[in-house]
Amino acid sequence: MNLRILLLLMSFTMSSCSNEDTPNLFSLKTSVEPINFGVITPSSGEYEQGNVVTIQAKANDGYVFVEWSGDASGNTNPLNIMMSSDKTVVAVFKSEGIEKEWDVYPIPANAGTGKTWELQDFSDDFNYNAPADNKGTEFTNNWTDWYHNAWSGPGLTVWNRNHSMVENGTLKLIATRLDGTNKVSAGAISSNNRIKYPVYIETRAKIMNSVLANGAWLLSPDDTQEIDFMEAYGASFSNSANKDQTWYAERMHLSHHVFIRDPFQDYQPTDAGSWYKTGTTLWRDDFHNYGVYWIDPWNLEYYVDGVLVRTVSGENIIDPNNFTNGTGLSKEMDILFTVEDQDWRSNQGITPTDDELSNLEDHTFTIDWIRIYKPK
Repeated sequence: MNLRILLLLMSFTMSSCSNEDTPNLFSLKTSVEPINFGVITPSSGEYEQGNVVTIQAKANDGYVFVEWSGDASGNTNPLNIMMSSDKTVVAVFKSEGIEKEWDVYPIPANAGTGKTWELQDFSDDFNYNAPADNKGTEFTNNWTDWYHNAWSGPGLTVWNRNHSMVENGTLKLIATRLDGTNKVSAGAISSNNRIKYPVYIETRAKIMNSVLANGAWLLSPDDTQEIDFMEAYGASFSNSANKDQTWYAERMHLSHHVFIRDPFQDYQPTDAGSWYKTGTTLWRDDFHNYGVYWIDPWNLEYYVDGVLVRTVSGENIIDPNNFTNGTGLSKEMDILFTVEDQDWRSNQGITPTDDELSNLEDHTFTIDWIRIYKPK
């Protein structure tokens, strides 16, 4: 009997050791955009947790490598990837004759009969370095690392100048816990140049895997007119509220506001079309292109990944309450990128936990470029 028990214990111990020694395996999947412009080696595979895999993008004749997207960013090539989870990496290429990396993406909006698009010189590819605490003139010529006025942020948000930086060919806005509080310290930038219709503006960005709001938007200096061409909430679940958030994670908010400041009144459309959804896309998983053609005070066209997905036209949807006194969306506007803990969500308990905020990768809003065009 004792010998039998001993053998069973030895067998159990050996089995346990064997299970403990089995490494976690993660998959690496790669793809090329546009297809047939180049190759990536290795193209795919499974790797043990903690392994560092070196991948290299090689352009076909007539093309050049631009950048990585998906679960990687920047333009370092070859690129080392730490396998801590399943990864999907995309290599973006362009034709050799293309001057700017965004030129690989045609402008989807129509400039009008007999007109062409003229790139505005404050468009930004973020192909420079701007450290968080000393951003330098290449950044400050175009941007201020703060909101467009002295306001410090909505709800639990406290904007922080050191929570924005440019590195590896991208602008990054991050969020962390403000020490000793329940508030969120977050990045925000605003443009030093204003735009006005007719104008097409588009950004390529990857949102956070977070309940926080990530936004690319336009706002008049007096805060009475606003166009949101990208507003998103990336997380599928709120741990703090114990609520499923998939509805938001699968949708992109495309909207506008008109305000009266005193006494405060706010109008924005509430139709279903203002929450754009395509299949089961989770917007946090990859970079996407978001744009709006601000045609005139009464007409907006919203584009996602080069596709016209929403058109807003006329007084009944632009300003049905006549907050603009019949002028519509007519004022010059600043360009903003912001991260926010919005009170309409935190009032429901939907706010990031300390553990969630400790994951900086999940709390980084990454912007590859922004381009602005006027018809001429």
